[in-house]
This record gives sequence, structure tokens and C-alpha cells, in this order.
Amino acid sequence: MAEQPFTDDEYAFLRHVRFGELPPPVRPDERVELTETEARSERSEPFDDPVHWNLRHAG
Repeated sequence: MAEQPFTDDEYAFLRHVRFGELPPPVRPDERVELTETEARSERSEPFDDPVHWNLRHAG
């Protein structure tokens, strides 16, 4: 006997049980444009370091 898939209402209930009440959506007039003021430095090691270069590129 094949199981019946959940209905939309059942999925909505399961989402509510798992995540709780969602916050209200942000209105378009409440949105702001994000700008970065400083360059991001995600890598602290120098790019010309041959050891790190070989490890990163499997050389």
C-alpha cells in the first residue's frame, strides 16, 4: 500500500512545529541597501607563499 504524500496544510503544520512562528516579512520601504566600507580580507596568508599555493592547488 503506497503512502499518500502530505498535503500543503500538513507541510505547513510540520514547518510550524519545527521552526515556530516566522517573523513578519520586511516591507520594501523598510529595506536598505548594503554597502561595504572596507575591503574584506578573508585570507590572512600571502598569495605568493609557495607552500600555501601548492596546498591549495594540490601541486
